[in-house]
Amino acid sequence: MLRFKSLGSGSSGNATLVEAQSGTQTTRLLIDCGLRLRDLEARLIEAGSCAEDLDAIFITHEHGDHIGCARSFVKRYSTPLWMSQGTWLAVQDHAWSEYAHLLNLARDTCTIEIGPLQAMPFTVPHDAREPLQLRCSDGNRHLGVVTDLGHASSHVVDALQGCHALVLEANHDPEMLQASNYPSFLKQRVAGPWGHLANHAAAELLTRLKHAQLNYVQAAHLSERNNTPELARDCLSRAMGCAPSEIAVANPLISSDWVQV
Repeated sequence: MLRFKSLGSGSSGNATLVEAQSGTQTTRLLIDCGLRLRDLEARLIEAGSCAEDLDAIFITHEHGDHIGCARSFVKRYSTPLWMSQGTWLAVQDHAWSEYAHLLNLARDTCTIEIGPLQAMPFTVPHDAREPLQLRCSDGNRHLGVVTDLGHASSHVVDALQGCHALVLEANHDPEMLQASNYPSFLKQRVAGPWGHLANHAAAELLTRLKHAQLNYVQAAHLSERNNTPELARDCLSRAMGCAPSEIAVANPLISSDWVQV
């Protein structure tokens, strides 16, 4: 059995809890720690778990809304940590060095096996040192999590084929972004090929990933200033051929319900 729960997703912070169960064994992986430590601890408890129950943390890249409280969390709970070598080099300093023994290096398309959970990292085009996103599986069902990418490369499309559920970035509406008070350089960064997916780009990616057994799509990493849940749902629902209400939207302030893949 494979299930997941967004603990929060948006420009201010991101964290996703994934569970795989086989018999009496349950494995819990936290993807990103982009919340304040006390908020993350509280949302894990709300999920019916706790920080001590985590088997590993996977950090997708070094930006603050993803790595967040990772160092404080590892300091308190000694949880094994996965990230790319590039991400480690981007954050490594004296304060991190004492936790190097908990570090495991993740590599593009090299599957990580943690109990019954299989997590395959894949490289994405984003303006970080060596960003990775994840495809998670219990050997039967497959979940794709991809929240920071400037465009959908063929490598990304290949990595996400055949997923039964997707957590997919729908970051911004281009018109809202251009009309915003963001400085020009930031608008160019967000909308550029190493930035974040616009709603229509997310819909185009979804069209390429759509298949008969894809039964759940969650829009994630929405910009609080440059997007709305309604706009994201409208774009993605047209790509899926479903009602807008059938597209879930992750919230930065509250956790989603558990979703069985």
